[in-house]
Amino acid sequence: MNSKERLIIFDTTLRDGEQSPGASMTRDEKVRIAKALERMRVDVIEAGFPIASPGDFEAVQAVARAVRDSRVCGLARALEQDIDRAGEALREAQASRIHTFIATSPIHMQRKLRMSPEQVLEQAVWAVRHARRYTDDVEFSPEDAGRSEIDFLCRVLEAVIEAGASTVNIPDTVGYNVPDQFGALIRQLRERVPNSDRAVFSVHCHNDLGLAVANSLAAVLNGARQVECTINGLGERAGNAALEEVVMAVRTRQDLFPCDTALDTTQIVPTSRLVSGITGFPVQPNKAIVGANAFAHESGIHQDGVLKSRETYEIMRAEDVGWSANRMVLGKHSGRNAFRTRLKELGIVFESEEELNEAFARFKELADKKHEIYDEDLQALVTDASLAAENERLKLVSLRVCSETGERPVAEVTLWFDGEEHHVTAEGSGPVDATFKAIDSLVDSGTELQLYSVNAITSGTDSQGEVTVRLEKAGRIVNGQGADTDIVIASAKAYINALNKILAPVQRAHPQV
Repeated sequence: MNSKERLIIFDTTLRDGEQSPGASMTRDEKVRIAKALERMRVDVIEAGFPIASPGDFEAVQAVARAVRDSRVCGLARALEQDIDRAGEALREAQASRIHTFIATSPIHMQRKLRMSPEQVLEQAVWAVRHARRYTDDVEFSPEDAGRSEIDFLCRVLEAVIEAGASTVNIPDTVGYNVPDQFGALIRQLRERVPNSDRAVFSVHCHNDLGLAVANSLAAVLNGARQVECTINGLGERAGNAALEEVVMAVRTRQDLFPCDTALDTTQIVPTSRLVSGITGFPVQPNKAIVGANAFAHESGIHQDGVLKSRETYEIMRAEDVGWSANRMVLGKHSGRNAFRTRLKELGIVFESEEELNEAFARFKELADKKHEIYDEDLQALVTDASLAAENERLKLVSLRVCSETGERPVAEVTLWFDGEEHHVTAEGSGPVDATFKAIDSLVDSGTELQLYSVNAITSGTDSQGEVTVRLEKAGRIVNGQGADTDIVIASAKAYINALNKILAPVQRAHPQV
């Protein structure tokens, strides 16, 4: 870091990002993403909402154990059971934070909480003091601050800072604000709250009007020194401020911003791919920073300019955010060390030699099908391996599909289900439909298919297909992913991955309720 002030990056991909319908993550997936965020040198990782479910508690606990270099945070409503649960989940963290919140806008206090302003103020102060029993790093958020009355907001912030909150976060919970208005709000709060110098001011902006990043940056220009954001802008409804956009805007425009982050920005693209693969939410090609076309030039005028001088049309270097010009790296004759080294460069580190050997065996199988292995193939291979490791109840053994013109396709599937091998057959309107019906004839899941998506990982007819399947059952939505050079096999893997999540139900409490 130079002599500029530090801008703290608070990543909430594992908590708010997971609230995107279908983006639910397993404990092991959360740990993988947390380790990637740690490699990026993210300051604070909000690992989840421990009171929501036993699964959420275990995930926050696992992240707290695994992460050593970033601060691990748990969310808690301003309730005793929430705060106690968060404190227990974070007990083994090297550095912990409890983030507690209560709504302060008139509409939330009246219609949701059914509490008076005085009751809300009292509860907020009590929550901060109670959280201080577990950690000296407590963050407080007045939910829906963007629609709260500023006089009341000032009273609440002064009181919670006095009670021991070291960070006060101003959330635009419903994405209602615009940059000038939100920046002015941050400035006024810092000026009007008497003890504002004793806390870091933070912002958490939602993207309902497409202004989350703009509002966050306006807040930074007006004195906020923490931004809460997510990888790829993942999050509730239209999402949150995208970490990659906030970080690179501040880094690129150092002529405007009096602060900078300490992030290793070369880890941005690998982490973006990891999150996309785990959640099944693809990144649009024209997405800033991490989209496939973010540094592509089609226009002849642009190409000519870039060839003469990169700065004519590129305001930052692709390499600085993790894009690699040398994408084709491995083939069937590559050895284990080259495989391990390239994955490490991509931010993928194996916990044991056994995991490396299993992944290398999968790599060799893929290399027999594909002559050239790209970085994207390696990312998909490792993600597919981690998904397969979770397939404890249901596992694909073999698949045979017969499809010809004028005849209904037939799928013959062999599956391991609860420790026994089963053979099932079904017809369908197409090979994928037949495969899904065959699998479901055994499982009888009662699910509804909400999304079936196929994405070619690289170019060429031998490309792996990455399939995302979204299933719904009784209001619960899960995503499944699978990758293979055979689209039907990739589809079966994705469907089975989703079914395994459905077969292991998790009860969740929504943090905003």
